Amino acid sequence: MYKKTEYNNSLTLVTNHMPGMESLAIGIWIRTGSRNEDEKNSGISHFLEHMLFKGTPSRDCRKLKEEIEGRGGSLNGFTSEEISCFLAKVSYKHADIALEVLSDMVLNASIKQDELDRERRVIIEEIKMYQDLPNHHVHDILAEIMWPANPLGFSIAGSIESVSSISRKAVVKYRDENYTPENMVIVLCGNIDHEKIEASVQKIFSKTVKGKTYPPERFCSKQSKPRMKIINKDTKQSHISIGLHSFGRIHKDRYALTLLHIILGANMSSRLFENIREKKGLAYEIGSDVKRYNETGAFVVHAGTEHKKAPEAIRCILKELKEIKENHVSAGELRRAGEFFKVQLLMALEDTVDHMLWLGEYAASLNKLPDKKEIIKKVEAVTSDDIKRVAQGIFKSPCLNLAMIGELKDKERKEIEKDLVL
Repeated sequence: MYKKTEYNNSLTLVTNHMPGMESLAIGIWIRTGSRNEDEKNSGISHFLEHMLFKGTPSRDCRKLKEEIEGRGGSLNGFTSEEISCFLAKVSYKHADIALEVLSDMVLNASIKQDELDRERRVIIEEIKMYQDLPNHHVHDILAEIMWPANPLGFSIAGSIESVSSISRKAVVKYRDENYTPENMVIVLCGNIDHEKIEASVQKIFSKTVKGKTYPPERFCSKQSKPRMKIINKDTKQSHISIGLHSFGRIHKDRYALTLLHIILGANMSSRLFENIREKKGLAYEIGSDVKRYNETGAFVVHAGTEHKKAPEAIRCILKELKEIKENHVSAGELRRAGEFFKVQLLMALEDTVDHMLWLGEYAASLNKLPDKKEIIKKVEAVTSDDIKRVAQGIFKSPCLNLAMIGELKDKERKEIEKDLVL
C-alpha cells in the first residue's frame, strides 16, 4: 500500500508498507544528474555524490559508515543522467537512524577542501579504470556519437580534464542549487509506519530552501546517416555496441519497446543469445538494453567477439534487427516475453531495495506512483503488430550508431562500414 505526503516546502515522501519484512530500504532521490551539467563541469554530480560520504560536522567519514554497517546495514549511492540517489538497507528497527544518517549526508556534507582534493584523485583513477575496461568504455564511445554536443553524450564520471578543474566553490554551489526540498523525493519500503516517518521527515526537512535548478538541454536527433567510431586497441576481444535512438520514458509505446527488448536480447531465450551465441558461437556475452530519459532514449545491442569475427557478428546482429521489423513475432514468443516481464517485476517487488528503486524512479522521474496492475494490463495488451511497428520506427539505417574497441584491420573496418544497413 503506497502512501504519499507532499510537504509545504514541496518535499515528497513516499512509503510502501511491507509487513513481515525484517529489511527496510530508504532512498533520498534528487532530481539532478549528468544531464544538468555542461562540458566544463562534466562529472560534478558524480563528484558531489562521492563527497557526501566524506563526512558532516557531526559525523566523519568513518562514523557515517559505522552508523549503518555497525547495525548490519549497507549504505550506497549512485548518479545517473537524470537522478542522484543515496540509499541504505537496514533492519526496520533502525529506520530512524538510517533516515538521520542519509539526511545528514544530503543536507550537511562538509565538503572540505582537503577531502575534495583527495577524492578528485580517486575519481580520476576511477575514470582511468573504466577507460581500461573496453566492455565498459565502448558504451561511453557510443554515447559520444549518439548524443553529440549534448550532456547525454558525456560520461557520468566526467573527463579527467573536467574533474581536474572542478573547484570546491563549484561543488558547494551545485549542491545548494539542486539539493533542495522541492527537488527531493524520500522513499521507504519495508515494515514502516507512514505517519511516524512522516513526522520525522517533517522535523528534519522543515527548512524551506529555494534552489536555482536549470532544466536539462532537450535532445532532438538530427542524424541522417549511420555513425561509426572504432578505437584500435590491444585487447583480447573486440567489444561492440550498436545504438539506435528511441523515445522517452512516458511514450505510449514504452511497453511494446520493453517486450521488443526481451525478445531480442534480455535473457538466454532471446534471439540474439540463441542465434549469435548458441548457434553461431560468435560471442560469449551478447544482449540488449533500453535507455530511457525524459524525452528521448536508446535501444542498444552489445557484444564481445573474436577480432576477426567482428564483421560477421555485426552482420548477424543487424540481421536480427531486420528480421523483427519485417516479420511478426509469434504468439508464443510474445506470450513468453510478457510472462518474463511480469514475473521478473513481481519477484523484484518482493525485495525492499528493488521495490524502493522502482518506486523512487517513478516518483522522482515522473512525479507519480506506479500502478502494478495497470502496468501488467498494458503489457498484456501489446500485440505483435505493436512490436513490428515499434521495430520499424526505431531500426532504420540512418539512425544506426556503432562503437567498437579492438584490433581491426583496414579491410575489416571497410567491411563493417559497408554493412551498416537496416
